[in-house]
Amino acid sequence: MSAGVAPGGSSDPRPPAVAGLFYPGGAGALRAMVDELAARAPVAFPAPADLDLGRLLGVLVPHAGLVYSGLVAAAAWRHLAAGVAGPPRPPVPPASRPTIVLLGTNHGAAWLRGVGAWDRGPWRTPLGEVAIHRDLTDAIVALGPPFEPDAACHLGEHSLEVQLPFVSRLAGGSPIVALSVGCGTGGRAIDAGERLGRLLAEWRAAGAEIVLGISSDMAHYPPAAVAEAVTDALRPSIVRMDPEALARAEAEQVRDRPGVSCGMCGIEPTVLGLAALRAMGARDGVVLAAATSADAGGDPRRTVGYLAVGFEAP
Repeated sequence: MSAGVAPGGSSDPRPPAVAGLFYPGGAGALRAMVDELAARAPVAFPAPADLDLGRLLGVLVPHAGLVYSGLVAAAAWRHLAAGVAGPPRPPVPPASRPTIVLLGTNHGAAWLRGVGAWDRGPWRTPLGEVAIHRDLTDAIVALGPPFEPDAACHLGEHSLEVQLPFVSRLAGGSPIVALSVGCGTGGRAIDAGERLGRLLAEWRAAGAEIVLGISSDMAHYPPAAVAEAVTDALRPSIVRMDPEALARAEAEQVRDRPGVSCGMCGIEPTVLGLAALRAMGARDGVVLAAATSADAGGDPRRTVGYLAVGFEAP
């Protein structure tokens, strides 16, 4: 399993790792920030007219500090909100809350060679605790390798944690399944995604409400114009849910564009997630927002790209 140190008991919560760094550490400031982003998102990125908000099956969202990528992320997560835009929002009844299966980028768990599932207690945030759907987590782990329990790989990782303010505030406190993906971009990842997608489709057919969330930023550290070009080059494979083509295209961007250290830092969860969405029968994706860190005031000479995509149920 892991070489890290995980909490000791099966119900131990995960403490915040990047509160006060990637997002405000105080409940009031964080609540205000998420509400502001949710209110600004439909103005900055109007929803496509043909997007059916009631049929959202999956989202691709960025995971940088919320001051940089939060507006793009909000353009996707706001569609899970009861009122879509504008605080305050009424509480969402527990029975109507979807379970959100989150696929995260592995930035720091060097030992991870599969898909590590958080199998412990809730995730703590400044806005309260986010519950884990243990039954679905157990069912995913039961699929076998590369899925395995590994709490340690999640402890310092930010790619899922930064989604939780949106889950807490906009999705009514939906329970989550937290998966950190580190199984490559080849056949093993695609097979794992297909098996995950079939399982989630079975649960949905039995009446469960499930949304798949893929966490990834786009190109790292080129000038803004190059970051935008990388997003443009990778977008077609993403919206078509073609993980094989995406893996090839991302590798080509790194090879052919100087200054691009990666085309997607979360290429592994994205490949697996697109295979899962394809197996779930999702329709082609709809681009909800795209930007770079320069759009939020960052240095335009050294940027990170952000993209939000929504995938509808068949």
